Amino acid sequence: MFDAFSFIIIAFALIIFLMIFRRLFGHVKANPSVYIIHFRNGKPVRQGAGLSFFYFAPNASLVSIPLETIDIPFMFQEVSQDFQEVTVQGQVTYRISEPVVLAGMMNFTLGPDRKAYLSEDPQKLSARVVTVVQVQVRNALQTMPLQDLLRRSSELEISVRDAVGQAATFKTLGISLVDLSILAVKPNPDTGRALEANAREQILKQADDAVYVRRNAAIEQERAVKENELNTEIAIETKKRQIRDTQLEAERAELERRQEIEDQALTGKINLEERNRELTVLRLENARKEADAKAYAISTTMAVFKDVDPKVLQALTIGQAKSSTLIAQAFNGLAEGADRIGELNISPALLRSLLEDQED
Repeated sequence: MFDAFSFIIIAFALIIFLMIFRRLFGHVKANPSVYIIHFRNGKPVRQGAGLSFFYFAPNASLVSIPLETIDIPFMFQEVSQDFQEVTVQGQVTYRISEPVVLAGMMNFTLGPDRKAYLSEDPQKLSARVVTVVQVQVRNALQTMPLQDLLRRSSELEISVRDAVGQAATFKTLGISLVDLSILAVKPNPDTGRALEANAREQILKQADDAVYVRRNAAIEQERAVKENELNTEIAIETKKRQIRDTQLEAERAELERRQEIEDQALTGKINLEERNRELTVLRLENARKEADAKAYAISTTMAVFKDVDPKVLQALTIGQAKSSTLIAQAFNGLAEGADRIGELNISPALLRSLLEDQED
């Protein structure tokens, strides 16, 4: 059986042993984003990301290099091409792509407590990255005037990103650029106020120009509307004139047709009158010839009876004469011998009887 003193002695010896063991032996367990290089007597015996192992401390050195991306904000005051002070604000993101190369260029050895680095090189790495960025920003600013920088900050960002990504320092240290952003490019306050005033004037001028353009557009639109109205009226008047011309043409054609009909009718009448005249002339000629023939016949007949006593002729014609003719001859004879007639009575009944006989 152990007494209390023996137990204390054993416990104390165990503690001393553990302390000596911890000083002589150590254990490291790295995250997957940490690259560990285990040196023994100055020679690397194992290396890799996320290692976990025991090591003998008196002859071991551990190098711990982070592999995750690192963000570093920056803000520089530089001078543009036209010698204007400019403040550039942004952020650079990088990562260690070749940890073995970096381990040969900078000291990333862990201290005895395995929690802190033996040197300040890990902090200096970020400063070197910022220095590279500042140099490239300065080079880019010296190629552009202030107003171009303010208007074309995206071009500045692209130029600086390409230059930093190809920087010799990054290749030498085994690091690579992940991203670089230019968040702001600002002039000094006095220059900024001057630019704001100029920009304000430009904005006011643009506003005035916009008002002028709107007015001109309104005037132009009104002119176009009036022009369309005039064109419409002209088209209407032209259509009316065409209609009137068509109507006049139709009336003229109708008049010509009527005139042609009247001319044809007149020509027909003239032809008819001409034929009537010819017919009349022909009739007159025929009548004249007939009259000449009758006159010739009468003259021939009269020539035959020229030497005959009229009373003989009357007697010859009594048989062919009408009763009225005979009565007339009788009264004519009475009239010729009136000096020898004492009294002659002709009663109405006798006269009526003679007339009735004439009617019969």
